[in-house]
Amino acid sequence: NEDFRALAAGDGFTLALKEDGSISAWGANYHGQSTVPKPNADFVAIAAGARHSLGVKRDGSIVAWGSNGQNQCAVPQPNTGFVAVAGGSGHSLGMRVDGSIVGWGDDYFGQCSVPQPNAGFVAIAAGEYHSIALRDDGSVAAWGDNFYEQCTIPEPNSGFVAVGAGYSHGLALREDGTIECWCLGAQNQGRIPEPNAEFVMASAGYNNSVAIRRITPTTPVYDSLEFA
Repeated sequence: NEDFRALAAGDGFTLALKEDGSISAWGANYHGQSTVPKPNADFVAIAAGARHSLGVKRDGSIVAWGSNGQNQCAVPQPNTGFVAVAGGSGHSLGMRVDGSIVGWGDDYFGQCSVPQPNAGFVAIAAGEYHSIALRDDGSVAAWGDNFYEQCTIPEPNSGFVAVGAGYSHGLALREDGTIECWCLGAQNQGRIPEPNAEFVMASAGYNNSVAIRRITPTTPVYDSLEFA
């Protein structure tokens, strides 16, 4: 068994970050997206785009590999101070430790043009042609293609703790354990099953969404027992 700390899935391939800081990759490799560049060490975060891969090193630099037809692997300078990455179809996002976001690659729909103020961000996600980010005040920002209303955040835009982006939809987890999902959703990816409560994690796929609920014990759990 391997000790993994993070997973990321692209179009037909998967990345896994190991506890030792190396990355395992398998699946489609026709653009080299599963061929991790050497040295395969010191990674602390990973992300998968449609046909490219991204990793953050311990020193805050980003390594990108795979398809680069739209410069989605051409990390802008200075390549320092990054703590998180996200990959879309032909664009990439990097979040710096100061809470700012850098976008590069395909910007046809403005998916790389981070809205102002570009500060106070704590999480990022990239869809096919749009981007979503969580601010430290619990609000969500979204930019890029909005044909399917994937950038139209439902109100109230507050109280969020995590975000996700699919092909044409977005989602966010609220601190009360409920999920908001927005899009025109022909595949029902925005139809959250009831009860919409007790969620602790959520993620968006191409045309689907998944979430984990809090585990509620069915029987009492005691730290200790005393008998008279």
